Amino acid sequence: MTDIERVRATPWPAEFAPGASNALRTCLRLRPDERLTIITDRETSPIAAALLEEAERIGATMSLFLLEEAGSRPLRDMPGTILADLAQSRVSIFAAQAQEGELQSRVQMCAVVNQRRIRHGHMVNISRRIMQEGMKADFLQVDRLSDAVIRRARSAGRLRATTPAGTDLEAEFSPVLRWVKTSGIIADDTWGNLPGGEVFTAPWKVNGVFVADGVVGDYLCRKYGDLRTTPLTVEIQDSRIRDVRCPDENLQRDFLSYVATDANSNRVGEIAVGTNLAVRSIIGEILQDEKYPGVHIAFGHPYAEHTGADWNSATHIDCVGRDFSVWLDEEQIMSAGVFSDDYLAAAGGNGQ
Repeated sequence: MTDIERVRATPWPAEFAPGASNALRTCLRLRPDERLTIITDRETSPIAAALLEEAERIGATMSLFLLEEAGSRPLRDMPGTILADLAQSRVSIFAAQAQEGELQSRVQMCAVVNQRRIRHGHMVNISRRIMQEGMKADFLQVDRLSDAVIRRARSAGRLRATTPAGTDLEAEFSPVLRWVKTSGIIADDTWGNLPGGEVFTAPWKVNGVFVADGVVGDYLCRKYGDLRTTPLTVEIQDSRIRDVRCPDENLQRDFLSYVATDANSNRVGEIAVGTNLAVRSIIGEILQDEKYPGVHIAFGHPYAEHTGADWNSATHIDCVGRDFSVWLDEEQIMSAGVFSDDYLAAAGGNGQ
């Protein structure tokens, strides 16, 4: 039995259908004359099956790979057969669960996506709940809101963010570092996370305190989930981690180990504003939670290929908090996690 036959035979709930349609028709705009590559794993097979059925309805030519059939996990390198197939496609989706040590394989995949200018939907750690919440967003509305935020961000010199939990952070921007929009509407020559809903950049300088009382990313997200009762407090000086505190000693140890991987693993590589108005609460899953209206930061890889940063890292870990108030220069764009009226009007609805 081939991988595509295995996945086609996998049962999946009808509640996945709107999210699968959104992914392929609205976000990726898959056409019948295009070739699609789906990369998935056994755990994510029900979601892949929904995507596969929607792609077959559209009439696209496709291939599908189960990671476990390609090699033993964790896959530190993406198998050459998958990369070669991906290079032949116009559209692709990665819908699988992250495992420790697999970031490099995903970076290799994204390198092909970038080189071949493939429209790619990145669905790392996609789950049943995300398919039923964040993937059901009105992505055209999310795109309008993201446009309004990124226009303001591109003209701003700094961002300040505060939360009731203790975040008090200031980021300064450089005109040579680009802001990027990943609203869920994926452009013809790039990739984006699904569900979409954020604008981000590599900041020039960051100072202050960030309290991750939402989630942290990569494989630590699955291990520790929602951090409301065990927040991770990170002190930052000149864009580097100065101190880390957490009531969960295991989380603190694992986080410190992660950000010590290479010389830039402890450097702020991303600051982002979440813009997905369908995401109304933190659920303990980074793929959706980083789109929650607010601010998140990441240490490590600055997406240099998109932002123009002149440094790199082999790691990237997001930190998400709750209930942000946010200012771009002197303009307050968000209060207690709710966008200001001007931005909601630009989105075309009250949204929150």
